[in-house]
Amino acid sequence: MFEIATIEDIVRVDPEFIGGKKEDAVQKSLAQKYENKILENKGVVLKINSIDEVAGGSIKVEDAGIYYTVRYSALMSIPRLHEIIEGEVVDITDFGVFVRFGPVDGLCHISQILNDYIGFDKKIEVLATKDASKTLRVGDIVRARIIGISLEKKEVNKINLTMRQPGLGNIAWIEQDKQKKAEDDSKTKVDNKTKTKK
Repeated sequence: MFEIATIEDIVRVDPEFIGGKKEDAVQKSLAQKYENKILENKGVVLKINSIDEVAGGSIKVEDAGIYYTVRYSALMSIPRLHEIIEGEVVDITDFGVFVRFGPVDGLCHISQILNDYIGFDKKIEVLATKDASKTLRVGDIVRARIIGISLEKKEVNKINLTMRQPGLGNIAWIEQDKQKKAEDDSKTKVDNKTKTKK
């Protein structure tokens, strides 16, 4: 999910950054342009690490900025298809939950939350099974798998998630399932010992 990427680009250095070392001006301009923003079809730039190469230095008519061709390295958050993530539920709607992991949000559609029926209670903004044995609220920590990624537009990006596979879902559900399995295994061992003694 996190990696250092080497990127080549043309960057405009704003007049406010001109003066002093060229590399410092380029670094400030890159940070202003990219940090905490989505780089189309790649991921989110978290930090510009270093400037590896600066070339050129062209000026355009009626523009006070200077344009450089730059190669730089950046720490990025890059969601991968089928990657398992852990994140916090930040919003619940009647069609699913939004989960924040790292610097981005993903949507887990209501049909991808559980294999059982789960309904939305609008008054208290909770998703719950019919018997209320499993609930999902804002603030819950969940484990999910990325099943779809679309980072083609800077404003509207989609990361689709599923929690319907074993080992996924609300962390509290996963712990309940582990505890139940341990109790069942323990009971089975006791039953087997009793049968063996007879």
